[in-house]
Amino acid sequence: MDDAPQLTPDEALELLKDGNRRFLDDTTYEPTMDRMRRLELAAAQRPFAAYLSCSDSRVPPELLFERGLGELFIIRNAGNTLCTTALGSLEFAVTNLQVPLIVVMGHEACGALNAAVSLARGKASFTGNISKVLQSLLPAVLETDPWADHIVDAAAISNVRRVVRELREEASPALLEPQRTGKLKVVGAFYHLDSGKVDFLDPID
Repeated sequence: MDDAPQLTPDEALELLKDGNRRFLDDTTYEPTMDRMRRLELAAAQRPFAAYLSCSDSRVPPELLFERGLGELFIIRNAGNTLCTTALGSLEFAVTNLQVPLIVVMGHEACGALNAAVSLARGKASFTGNISKVLQSLLPAVLETDPWADHIVDAAAISNVRRVVRELREEASPALLEPQRTGKLKVVGAFYHLDSGKVDFLDPID
């Protein structure tokens, strides 16, 4: 596995798009998970993309893109927020594993964004730790207009764009420098629960 050629950001993104197309076509998904593959991964890992996505049980990146063991480095939390743990994990993926692509993915009918909308409207209260998570989502809700129709999905997309913007412009040198040299790209995505389709919000230049 260590001898495999390093993918470019564009090639990594194309692998994800191809996988989602197969997922939409309902093709049989049989990733290699035998003993030899497990032994290979025990020696070293080389994922080709890092993923910051929501913890929602309906949004498992490996399945949506038909990838197998050792291919995606995934960080999941409620609302795909860029907390310290998420940021540190992404830095590790880039600096230690040389991942060429970071994807930030929100999704349709996100429960965390729905709760943030309820909080913004003053219609709900939550425990302290949940409130801390929702506070990081409130800027996306307020930016979208908490009283608009279809606010939850619009806020989810706004949140993805905010996180992508921070990773592209305000993150640490560990992420900014490889982007400057073209070794790393950060893109946003949005998953549709009903269709299974993933829309990539930011085209690769």
